[in-house]
Amino acid sequence: MTPPESRTGDDDAYVVDTRRQPSGRGRSSSATATSHDDAYVVDTRNRPAGSRGDGSGAGPTDPARRPRRRKGRLIALLIGVLVLAWLAFMVWVPYNAWTNITRVDSAPSGDRPTDGKGTNFLLIGSDSRQGLTEEQKKLYGATNAEGARTDSIILVHVSDSGNKPLIISLPRDSYVPIPGYKKNKINAAYTFGGPKLLVATVENATGLPIKGYLEIGFGGFASVVDSLGGVDICVPFNMKDPEAGIDLKKGCQTLNGPNALGFVRTRHTDPRGDLGRADRQRQFLSAVMKKAMSPSTVLVPWKYRSFADSMSHGLTLGQDTTMGEAIAIFQAMRSVSNGDGLSATVPISDPNYTTYAGSSVKWDSAKATELFRMIKDDESLTAVPKGAGN
Repeated sequence: MTPPESRTGDDDAYVVDTRRQPSGRGRSSSATATSHDDAYVVDTRNRPAGSRGDGSGAGPTDPARRPRRRKGRLIALLIGVLVLAWLAFMVWVPYNAWTNITRVDSAPSGDRPTDGKGTNFLLIGSDSRQGLTEEQKKLYGATNAEGARTDSIILVHVSDSGNKPLIISLPRDSYVPIPGYKKNKINAAYTFGGPKLLVATVENATGLPIKGYLEIGFGGFASVVDSLGGVDICVPFNMKDPEAGIDLKKGCQTLNGPNALGFVRTRHTDPRGDLGRADRQRQFLSAVMKKAMSPSTVLVPWKYRSFADSMSHGLTLGQDTTMGEAIAIFQAMRSVSNGDGLSATVPISDPNYTTYAGSSVKWDSAKATELFRMIKDDESLTAVPKGAGN
C-alpha cells in the first residue's frame, strides 16, 4: 500500500495520494496532476506559515492580520461613541437652557381675534434693568430709567402655506387704543399691564391672534452678542450717543455686546427717529440669528453652550409658548437674515403725529388694515405697502 504522503526528490514537495478518497474531497485547488488522475503533487515551497495555499500569503489565522483588525474595530467603536456623545450634547444643551427660561402670563382674557391661517408671534425687546449690576448699568448706559418699557415690538408671522416668513416692526411710539385705557403710545401698554396687556393691545390694533410671546431683556441683548464673539453689523452712518453709550463710525464692523445694544437703542442720532431704530432692530436680530446658526457656533461645543445659556438667561416666554414655537421664531429670523423672508415696518402716515402723549407715530389705517388682512389670510407677500413715513 502506498503511504498517504511520500517525499519526492525535493524536501519541500510532497505527493498526496487521494485515490481512495471519495470524489471531490481532499483535493487542493493548487494541486498539480502527476502520472494518473487521482494523484496530486502539492508544492509548498516558499510559502509563508499560515498560507491558505492559494498564493495569497495570508490566511484566516495569519497572526499579522489580527492586531490590524482589532485596531480597526476599536477605532470604529471610538468614532461611534464620539458621534453619539456629540449628538447627545447637541440635544442636552437646548433642553437644559429651556428649563432655565423665565415664564410670564401673556395670554389676554376676554374676547380675542378669531384664528387665521399661519401662526403669529410677538417678539419684544424690553429695556428692563432687572438683574443688572450698577457696573452693567453704567456700561450699557442704563442708569436713569426705572421700571420696564419696550424698546422694540416685532410681529412675526410663520406661514402654513409655504410662503416666506414675515417680521413686521410696530414702532414703540405707535399711537393706538389700549384696552381699558385711552389711546396712547403702544409701549405704554407694557408699562400699564405688562406682557398680557401688550399682547391684548397688539391683537386689538392688528386683528391678528398672537400665539406665542418671546421677550429678550435689556442685559440679554449684550450677553447674547458677547457669547457669539460679536455680531457683524453695517452701521449706516456715524453714531455718537452718550445716552446709549456708543460712538460708532459708519461702515461694516463687528460689534461687541454694549455697542450692539447701543446700536439698537439709539434714536437721537437717527434722522428717522423711531422708524430708523425699528429698521436697525430687525437688522440686529437677523445678524444675531445668522451668527448663532453658523457652523462656527453650532460646531464649537463651548460657543454653542455659551450662546444657549445666554439666551436662556436673557429670554422670557409666555407660559403657553412651546419650544417648537420659540424655535419657529428663531427660524423665521434666520430666514430673513438669509434673504428668504420679508422684513418691514407697518405702513405709516405720520411719523411725528402730535398727541397728548407727545410726538407719536400714526399708522396709515387703510394700508395697515389691508396688510394685516393679508397676513391673517396667509397670503404671499413680496413687499409691505409703504406709507408716508417709510
